Amino acid sequence: MLYDIVCTISYKYRTPVWAGRHLLRFTPLELPGVQRAVAANLNVLPAPSERSRFRDFFGNQAHEIVFGNAHSEIGFSLKARVERLQHRLEDGASLALDEMPKALDRIQSLAPDSPLHFVGRSPRIRLSRHLGDYVEDRLPFNVSVLEAVRTLGRTLNSEMTFDATATSVETSHEEAFEARHGVCQDFSHIMIAALRSVGIPAGYVSGFLRTKPPEGQPRLSGADAMHAWVRAWCGPDLGWVEYDPTNAVDVGEDHIVVGYGRDYSDVSPVKGVLKAATAQESRQAVDVIPLETAS
Repeated sequence: MLYDIVCTISYKYRTPVWAGRHLLRFTPLELPGVQRAVAANLNVLPAPSERSRFRDFFGNQAHEIVFGNAHSEIGFSLKARVERLQHRLEDGASLALDEMPKALDRIQSLAPDSPLHFVGRSPRIRLSRHLGDYVEDRLPFNVSVLEAVRTLGRTLNSEMTFDATATSVETSHEEAFEARHGVCQDFSHIMIAALRSVGIPAGYVSGFLRTKPPEGQPRLSGADAMHAWVRAWCGPDLGWVEYDPTNAVDVGEDHIVVGYGRDYSDVSPVKGVLKAATAQESRQAVDVIPLETAS
């Protein structure tokens, strides 16, 4: 499926700020066999004093923006065209869960895609016996890793309530899990922590999600959103598999990948520092517009 994507993120300050340095990560990735980044343009207003682009450790496209002059607002605007390809899983290629420790012991690579980066604690993820017991109590005997991922994703989806007012970007996964309320970031962080707690390497995926309006109603401009889901390593044969616990589905052609990381801290769309003593307001609008299926 071919998509045109428009994403705008803006900040307004009550009084001018004097300097700022920002790291942006919301440009779709080129993923051979999965996703093709046809074109992308990231516009910044006001014009920054410095601007550079690089690939981070996990291969995400990052833009560093520096402002040296006073400004009262900032706007980041992305326009991109992306082809998302259909990808089918070979369920039988998944490792059995009880074989995971030996499989990890055989891995020596520390390349960015190595599952060894995704098994322990990371800035926003903490393993716990409580989450480990929660997962194990819900898994059938002799389960495969892929079955474990899907079972946990469906369970979290059924037991949690999506609630945009319940959490903030700083809410811990422990707090969100205790309340059983949250947004896609919370669903994903909880699932990652739970998978790692039973020895399954798991990471965070940032991206865009195509949403469909109710039947008979027009599509609203800006009504789509940036989204988050989970990737889990299912063994050397099947490799990495992506699952969306917020919607209880295997990730498919409605999901457009922006970045991979251990948790949100590795892929946040905007991260930065300001020289300021003022409050700010931020807004985000996203359009994911499907075009004809690419040939």
